[in-house]
Amino acid sequence: MPRMKSPAHRKMLTLEVVRTEWVSPSFVYVTLGGEALAEFEPMGFDQFVRLFFMREGQRVLRMLTLANNAWYAQYLFVSKERRPWVRNYTVRAVRTTGRGGVPRPCELDIEFAVHGSGTPAMSWLDRVQPGDAVGIFTEGVSYLPPAEAEWQLLAGDESALPAILAILEQSPASLQAEVYVEVPCRADIRDVSAPCGVKVHWLSREGSGATAGQLVLDAIRNAELPAGPSYSWIAGESALATQLRKHLADDRGVSKSDITCMTYWRNGKASPG
Repeated sequence: MPRMKSPAHRKMLTLEVVRTEWVSPSFVYVTLGGEALAEFEPMGFDQFVRLFFMREGQRVLRMLTLANNAWYAQYLFVSKERRPWVRNYTVRAVRTTGRGGVPRPCELDIEFAVHGSGTPAMSWLDRVQPGDAVGIFTEGVSYLPPAEAEWQLLAGDESALPAILAILEQSPASLQAEVYVEVPCRADIRDVSAPCGVKVHWLSREGSGATAGQLVLDAIRNAELPAGPSYSWIAGESALATQLRKHLADDRGVSKSDITCMTYWRNGKASPG
């Protein structure tokens, strides 16, 4: 497991869907709200949460009671007829309200990369409505660049795009970075809010026949990257993440301690649940 920074306090929170919004052919925002969101601790960057959502046919979201690393054991003890689906997603944005003079989270955005059909998350997106109950349980942040890094490499497929955009939007103006992002089609390419020292390389699989992550892997293997101490944050499909980490360590001499590698999904294999 990569190094993680966890929040000081973690709680199982039951929220509700406020709205959904398509931002491109392959990406959709789901905005969550509710009184319990005031107890959420925003950490920024690639903060990710366990998202709990109802299976088809369920009328009640049954959240867990254990707010620690034993949550999964409790989850497995619940029958499949009663337990919700659970998947990991990045917090794309948090908006706050200043009621009472203290800023408190009032809306939270999760950005979904839409791929295929028939998966639990995609089926849920097809039927989700405002007011539907959703649960979250925060895990923390894996983007932890060392102070001595002079430049950064951020790379991933579409599943990593929400985290990469969140990182760039919250980075200091001094950030120097090479960013490689692969998306399913050219219409998914968008304007990026990033420091002026950041260069974003968009790669579209449209018409290429490439598997997810292959274009990013090939591009970085052939790239002239900056010299000097660096930090790399890589996320996405399993083969992309592991092969790119191996390339950086074996072929470019990057210390493995300066590489964060997040496997978000595996081609052809569904997550348990």
